Amino acid sequence: MKNIFKILGVAIFMIALFASLSFAKVSKVDSNFDGKMDQWQHSNEEGEVYKIEYDSDFDGVIDQIEHFYGEKKMSKAEFDSNKDGEMDQVQYYSQSGKVERVEKDSKFNGYFDLKEYFDPSEKIIRIEIDENKNGLPDVWQHFDNDQKLIRIDYDSNQNGKTDRWDYFQNEKLEKVGFDTNSDSKPDQWQYFSGNNVLKKVENDTNHDGQIDQWDYFDSSGKLMKRELDRNFDGKPDMVQDH
Repeated sequence: MKNIFKILGVAIFMIALFASLSFAKVSKVDSNFDGKMDQWQHSNEEGEVYKIEYDSDFDGVIDQIEHFYGEKKMSKAEFDSNKDGEMDQVQYYSQSGKVERVEKDSKFNGYFDLKEYFDPSEKIIRIEIDENKNGLPDVWQHFDNDQKLIRIDYDSNQNGKTDRWDYFQNEKLEKVGFDTNSDSKPDQWQYFSGNNVLKKVENDTNHDGQIDQWDYFDSSGKLMKRELDRNFDGKPDMVQDH
């Protein structure tokens, strides 16, 4: 008896599946009137278009696919930007039709390694890069309201912890922080002049959260002076000229 119900259930499922497929349809379009189809519009049983495939350069290969929440509300768009037959960029949209995120195979090797994030006005706010293909970002680029780069964070040894912070002023490198003991806190700061020349380095040598060594450099990058705080009271008590 159980087998009969099982067979009946499968039969009902297959009938429902074929019925739904019979309502779905694909409309083919020759948009440039060259006698070749270059657009395929997929509709559901309600007649709403849920996907459109494009051959945008009319070479016979699909290079763009648009997906929709409902009629004319795009959810994501896929692109083959280098025309190799593989999609290498995906744009995701909010319910309001704004781009929220873009994922890219930036090296065209079949792996999506870069993600761009946007605010509600479609201004870029962050880029995440996965350089070692482990599914986790190890570089984060941050942007201000004017879409200018203000900071880059790195997980340089790819252990899941940020260990370097680059800060920018007017898109020029201002200072860099390093975590040398893997506690996720910077204990060395390098400061740069407007032309990316190192001018000062500060070190927290005992990792207590306070700077206790200051190195100063001339315009050629040569060390001129070192100040030391040997008793760790926050004040230099020894100066070495170089």
